[in-house]
Amino acid sequence: MRSILYALVMVCAFNFVPANAAESTLTVKESTLGVKETIDKLAAALKAKGITIFARIDHAAGAKKVGLELRPTELLIFGNPKLGTPLMQTDQRVGLDLPMKVLAWEDAKGKVFVTYAPPISFKTEYNLDGKDAILQTMTKALAKFTTVATKK
Repeated sequence: MRSILYALVMVCAFNFVPANAAESTLTVKESTLGVKETIDKLAAALKAKGITIFARIDHAAGAKKVGLELRPTELLIFGNPKLGTPLMQTDQRVGLDLPMKVLAWEDAKGKVFVTYAPPISFKTEYNLDGKDAILQTMTKALAKFTTVATKK
C-alpha cells in the first residue's frame, strides 16, 4: 500500500505545473476568421515582407490520418535569418524557439485564436544580453502580423 501511495505522490509531483506557467509567456489573440483563413492571411502578410515560410502544419489533418479527431489547429513556422542568426550566434539554444511559430486553433465554442511566444520573452530563457533591439523588433513585428491576420 505504501508503494502505491508513493507512486501516486511521485506521479502528481512530477506532473504538477502551475496553471499559468505555460501561459505566462504566451500571447493569445482572438481571430475574426477561421483557422485556415487566419493562417492564410498571416502567411500572405509575411511573404509580402520577404519573410521565409518554412512549414505549415495542419494538426487536425494529422490527427484524422490516425483516426483521431481534433478541432481545427494549424501551425505556421517562419522567420528571417538576418534577425534570428545573431540571436543564435549569442546562444544557440534559442534555436528551440526559432524560427518563429504561430498556432491558430479553434476552441470548443468555435472561437478561433492565435497563440505565440513573443520573442522578447526569449531574453530570460536564453543568454541574450545585448540583443534587446532585435528582440523588440521581432516582438513588435509579430504583434503587427498577428493583428493583421486576425482581422477581416
